[in-house]
Parts: sequence; structure tokens; C-alpha cells
Amino acid sequence: MKTKTLKKNKVNVITLGCSKNIYDSEVLMAQLKANQFDVEHESMEDDASIVIINTCGFIDNAKQESIDTIIRYAEAKKDGLVDKVYVTGCLSERYKDDLEKEIPEVDAFFGTRDLPRLLKTLKADYKHELVGERLLTTPSHYAYFKIAEGCDRPCTFCAIPIMRGKHLSTPIEDLITQAKSLAAKGVKELMLIAQDLTYYGLDIYKKRALADLLLQLSDVEGIEWIRLHYAFPSGFPMEVLDVMREKKNICNYLDMPLQHGSTRMLQAMKRGTTREKTEQLIADIREKVPGIALRTTLIAGYPGETEADFQEMYDWVLRSKFDRLGIFTYSHEENTAAYAFEDDVPAEVKKERADAIMDLQAGISYDLNQLKIGKTFKVLFDRVEGDYFIGRTEFDSPDVDNEVLVKKSADNFIRLGDFAYVEITSADHYDLYGELVEGV
Repeated sequence: MKTKTLKKNKVNVITLGCSKNIYDSEVLMAQLKANQFDVEHESMEDDASIVIINTCGFIDNAKQESIDTIIRYAEAKKDGLVDKVYVTGCLSERYKDDLEKEIPEVDAFFGTRDLPRLLKTLKADYKHELVGERLLTTPSHYAYFKIAEGCDRPCTFCAIPIMRGKHLSTPIEDLITQAKSLAAKGVKELMLIAQDLTYYGLDIYKKRALADLLLQLSDVEGIEWIRLHYAFPSGFPMEVLDVMREKKNICNYLDMPLQHGSTRMLQAMKRGTTREKTEQLIADIREKVPGIALRTTLIAGYPGETEADFQEMYDWVLRSKFDRLGIFTYSHEENTAAYAFEDDVPAEVKKERADAIMDLQAGISYDLNQLKIGKTFKVLFDRVEGDYFIGRTEFDSPDVDNEVLVKKSADNFIRLGDFAYVEITSADHYDLYGELVEGV
């Protein structure tokens, strides 16, 4: 029995997973709004008649979160609290047939490239003139900026090509139009995302064109920071670093998931590189852009990973001293090449190894942060929390990296979305504390 009145033309969009899904939800919401729908993102009101869940299908934990969310809203539909439930995104792309059988309460399932069909189901028009337009879910001063979809890499552990398809670059002129539109709305920071940034352009320009894109993006008036996420190490286009060094609004920051530090494991994963080549690449990057912040992601417990393989990775992390690092435990994913192997590293061993790497990284991060005490950094402020204004330096991306905290006082006022200069007065493992510097 219904306990509240549902707003018939109101849609609540729920986003799970990575920044690529956030971008896709924002595009969907812009299209819905242009079709006169009342759209909210992850509303707590539960008064929308339609719920659209944008799912993640990457690893076990993410899949379970997506399934739990679908079931929650399927139950809400049975209780009359929601009229329609639609599911889109990676989990839906990958397991559509199974989900239809297991959760029949869902009105329809859509894949990752089914936006026009989803809109048609809602009796909405896909408006081509809105391509690139989005309803931002992030704070208004930064936005994720997807430059390509899909992936052509053969990594054995990864299901992304199954869910997202082949690599497809967005033309430079379209991206520049999008960037100008975002800048006009007050966006100051673009975070470039794709399954593989460094492959950008090969499909449409027959060459790696990330450097060309960056040169043009850096000239867009109003964009003060451009940040690079998800670069692939094999075939890395070094000319990107020349542009980074030349253009002041391209952050000295590179997110490059390296996955492992053992040559044997890298070869088993079909990463197209070795630990030795990776170490040389890191050295070359740091030589070309002194002071660059390197972020990476690793996997613990890939099939066949021995204690010696793990120790090789541990020692490599210790030597490399990454500025930022995250690590996943290996997830045995159907239809990937690695699924043919035995998932032979016990779950508790995977966790122990991941915890050991994160403990090591915590010490590295602490030591690197201590070196920042007494230095002054340009900081972009994202939010207020408790007694602190909270922002980031050019070396930090939202949600995953370090933050700068400035205590509120009668003497300072910081407007969110503004830049200010901050002298670092103290630091712990993942946060910097500082004071505003006037007149810099």
C-alpha cells in the first residue's frame, strides 16, 4: 500500500561505481531534464515515481552493492513506494539475462550504450543537440570529463571490455565544445577520464592524440586545472609530459594503474610490460616533470601469485615511493581470460597482502607529507566540514587523495570553489593542515 504521494514526472537517478558512471548519469539527467522530467540524483526523499539505477559490474563488492540496491528498489516497487524501476550501466550490460530472471520486478534493463533506448522507454526524445551537456552531480567547480569509451587492452583480469565495448574516442572538437560549456557554468577543474587515456585518438586520428587534446583544452578560458586519470603504461605517449610541463593549468599529476610489481605477474596479466620497463617509465616521467604526483592502483592475489611475487611487488613499492596508491584484492570475474585459471590465493592471504602494501604506503605518504610542512601551495576548496574548510592541491584528486584542512576563524573566509594559497603547518598520513597566506 502506498504511504506517500509519488510525483509522476519525477526521476531519482542512483549512481554506483566509478567516475565514468557519474559522467553517464549526468548525461542521462540532462536529457531527462530537457524532456521536462523533474530529476534528482540519489534523493533521500523517496517521492519519485521512477528510479533509474546506474550499476557497476567491476568486481565482487561493487556487483553486490549494485544487486543490493536493485533489490531495495524492487521491494519498494512491490510496496507501492515506486512506480517504475529501470536498471542501466555495467552490471546490467554484463548480466542482463540473469537479472531479468532473478529480479522480475525491474521494468527494464539497459546496457552501457543504451541511452537512446532508455529515453524512448520513458517516452522521452534523445536530443542530439544536447550531446555533451550534463547535469553535474559534483560540486559546481569541478567535473569528470570523459574523452573516450571502452577499451581494446587484453588484460586478463578485467571485464571492462565486456561491459563497455571497444575503445571509441570522442573527437577533439566535440570535447572542446563540452569544455567551453562547462567553463561557462563555472567549472574550473576538468578530470580527464577514460578506460585508457593514453589510447586516445588511435581509432579516429590513427595516432595517440592525448597531447594534441591537452594543448587545445589548456587554452579554454576559465579552466584552471586539468587532471589526468587512468593512463596505461605500455606505449605511454611521452609528449604528454612535454605539454604538462609547458602548460601551467595541466596539473603535475598522473593516475596510472600499474597493477603489479612482479614481471611474472605482469606477463600473466598480459599488461604488455615488465617491472624493469615500468621502473624506467616512472624514472623517465619524474625526470621530465620534476615534482609530479604519481598515483597508481595494484592487485593483490592474482592467480598464481606466490610469496616471492608479492615480495617483489612490496620491494618495488618501497623503492618507487608513489605519492598515492590504492590496492584491490583480485576478483575472479566470469568471461575474463583469468577466469580459466584457478583462483588459488586464499581470500585471507589476498587481504593480508593488500593490507601490508597499504601499511607500507601509509608510511611513504606520511614521510612525503612531512616534506611539505613550511611550503605554500595553491589550493582549490571543495567543502566545509565541522571546523574546517577542506580543499586540495594540484597533486590531489577528489575522494581518493590527500586533502588540505584550514581551520575556520573570524579572520578567514573561503568561498567554496575558489583558489587560495595555504602554508602547510602540519601533516599526517593523508591530510595536510595549514593557514591562509595573504597577498601571494
